[in-house]
Amino acid sequence: MVKSISLLGSTGSIGTQTLDAARRLGIGISALTANRDYKLLAQQIIEFEPELACIRDSAYLDDLRALLPKGCKTILLTGDEGMIESARVRSADICVTAVVGAAGIRPTYAAIMAGKRIGLANKETLVAAGDLIMNAANRMKSEIIPVDSEHSAIFQCLMGENNKDISKLVLTASGGPFRGYNSKQLESVSLEEALKHPNWSMGSKITIDSASMMNKGFEVIEAGHLFNMDVSSVEVLVHPQSIVHSMVKFNDGSIKAQLGVPDMHIPIQLALTYPDRMPSATDFPDLTSAALTFEQPDLKTFRCLDLAYKCYAVGGTSCAIMNAANEIAVSALLNKRIPFVAIPEVIENTLEHIPSVKVVDLDTVEEADMNARVYSSRYIEEKFN
Repeated sequence: MVKSISLLGSTGSIGTQTLDAARRLGIGISALTANRDYKLLAQQIIEFEPELACIRDSAYLDDLRALLPKGCKTILLTGDEGMIESARVRSADICVTAVVGAAGIRPTYAAIMAGKRIGLANKETLVAAGDLIMNAANRMKSEIIPVDSEHSAIFQCLMGENNKDISKLVLTASGGPFRGYNSKQLESVSLEEALKHPNWSMGSKITIDSASMMNKGFEVIEAGHLFNMDVSSVEVLVHPQSIVHSMVKFNDGSIKAQLGVPDMHIPIQLALTYPDRMPSATDFPDLTSAALTFEQPDLKTFRCLDLAYKCYAVGGTSCAIMNAANEIAVSALLNKRIPFVAIPEVIENTLEHIPSVKVVDLDTVEEADMNARVYSSRYIEEKFN
């Protein structure tokens, strides 16, 4: 079990649940970071007394400082450099990356280069820069433990197994709030409906990604990088009960699955305690009343999932471009500037106009990310405003 955590994104859903686990397990906190929620960050600093704390948006630094008691020994940082310093702080032996968006890529890379174990909850790190990240982790012998429930499930199914025996990885998807809808029905859905996930309580961005199935597309790409599988070896099945979190098919015809209630405390705790399993407050699913069903995803209606498969097959910076365009589109939806069905349209148009190039380093990824954001923002402005 780890002794101290650097937690990137401490005020979000995964971040606050990671702190729940740290309290219960008696794990120390070396660093905390937040984007703008200085009020909650101040409460966390007072409780956990980390060595470092970063408020990424420097405009809130004075507000944060004003809430801290005199004599507080926590060093306050800001900006991307502050995030990087927090990620690689020497006293932490694991960096949990719970930041949303491409902002998590550089800090995660910095933690890897410092030889930290990574509790990976930031999807964009592997979606946009998967080859670079995994190569760095292998060089530095930095262990990456997935925190996403689906990838944690696969990680658990593969304990004690030989990767050469894998036939397929099977990611399960709840189907989100619009499971069973056709393309015509999606045209009239509201933002409020898209934010009502049937099974999971998550932040607004990931909830929208779940509704569009972009989130599952990201997970396909992540799984490919994490477990060294090509795109044809990663399947998706819609499983509305969210009890089976993912499965592995083996060459001998057997399937292993990991089951549990839809509660992120389980994969978070495993990342902190691996290879041990510690008792938790989470209940077992009631299998006597659970009718487990599975169905194929509708790639024609939920085009974001199909786009993810295509981008992973193309490689290069195409996944980074897709991710950036999706972030811009989701932000526009949350601000009620575009309808829900416009998300794949924005992504497709951006992919058509921003060429994919070979990924050489993180600068290559960030340039593609920036170009995609500029183009997709302009496309939204011209078409929808």
